[in-house]
Amino acid sequence: MRSLVVGLMLSLTAASAGAQTPPSATQIARYDGLHLAAHQGAVSEIARLSASGADVNARDTAGRTPAHVAAFASQDAALRALAEAGADMNALENRAYDVVTIAAVANDPELMSLAIALGNRPDLITSVYDGTALIAAAHLGHAEVVRRLIAAGAPLDHVNNLGWTALMEAVVLGDGGPDHLACVQALVAAGADVSIPDNKGATPLQHAEQRGYTEIAKILRSAG
Repeated sequence: MRSLVVGLMLSLTAASAGAQTPPSATQIARYDGLHLAAHQGAVSEIARLSASGADVNARDTAGRTPAHVAAFASQDAALRALAEAGADMNALENRAYDVVTIAAVANDPELMSLAIALGNRPDLITSVYDGTALIAAAHLGHAEVVRRLIAAGAPLDHVNNLGWTALMEAVVLGDGGPDHLACVQALVAAGADVSIPDNKGATPLQHAEQRGYTEIAKILRSAG
C-alpha cells in the first residue's frame, strides 16, 4: 500500500510540473501583431493582418500560436477569425497543448466546442503525459467538457504515460464529489473500459474503494 501511495505522489508531482502555462503579463506586454490581436479579441485587426500576409501560425517564445493565445484569453470570436484566416487548429505549443485541451482545462465548453467545429481534433495526443483533452477534463472534474468531448468522439480508453485513462484520472485525481462523480457517470455510460488498471495493476474500482468514494465505486462495480 505504501509503495502505491509513494508512486501516486510522484505522479502527482510530475503532473504539477507539466501543467499548462498561459502567457505571462510580461509576455503579453511584448505581444504585437496577431498575438496581440488574438489576446485582445480584435477580430478586425486579425482580418487586416492576415489579409496583409501576417503568419497566422507564428509562434511566441513558448511556441504559442495566435490560436493558442486566443484560447488562453477565452476569445471565441478571435479564434474563429484565425481559423477563417487559415490558422492550424491542431497546432501544439511547447508543452504539447492544443486549443481543445487548453479550453478543456479552463472549463470553457463553448470555446472547446467551437474549436472542434473549426477543425481541432478531439482525439489529439497532447501534453507531456501523452494524454488527451478528455483525460485532462476528467482529472479536473469538468463534467460538461467531458460530455462534449465524448459526443465529439474523443477516445475513451486512451492510456497516458502515467498509466492512467480518463476514468482512472477522474478517480485517482478527483475528490469523489459531484463533479468527478458526473465525469465517471458520463464515461461509464459511454462505454469506457472500467477494467483497465494503472501501472501497479490497480483498477479504478480499487482506487475508489481505497478512497471511500462510495457512489463512484457503486457505478464502477455495476459496470464491471
